[in-house]
Amino acid sequence: MAAVTVVRGDITRIRCDAIINAANSRLRRGGGVDGAVHRAAGPALQEELERCYPEGCPTGEAVLTSGHGLPATWVVHAVGPVWRGGGAGEPALLASAYRAAFRLAAAAGSRSVAAPLISTGVFGYPVEQAAPIAVREAESSPAPVTEVTLVAFDQGVEAAVREALAARG
Repeated sequence: MAAVTVVRGDITRIRCDAIINAANSRLRRGGGVDGAVHRAAGPALQEELERCYPEGCPTGEAVLTSGHGLPATWVVHAVGPVWRGGGAGEPALLASAYRAAFRLAAAAGSRSVAAPLISTGVFGYPVEQAAPIAVREAESSPAPVTEVTLVAFDQGVEAAVREALAARG
């Protein structure tokens, strides 16, 4: 079981083995976390995605690239669901995206992983509902992942993650 902590900050500055990027299914540079990751990594990141994954990535899945200009060795691009009110399988898809991302990070030999709250930005997933899923899946990360940092971009996200961490018992 991985140790899970939360910090508020910029995921692109976290020194760890792998970061998880909240990607879109086309794997093209977007906004929010994805835009920040692409800006910090440089154009070689998009070139690798286009070369290795020309068909994109389905919702609930993830793909792996190198970190390029980031301090992390790897970037795991996880595609979470767009929020449609909660009745379209969003919780299962979000959990699946995290599981796929942590599996890829583990397969690449990562011990330390930083992750955002996937789908809570432009995809509209409610932070209070996403945080417990992120915490549960982070704690269940497969070996060799032993340390997961959930990176909050603002005080509200940080508070939701702290509440989810406290509630897990």
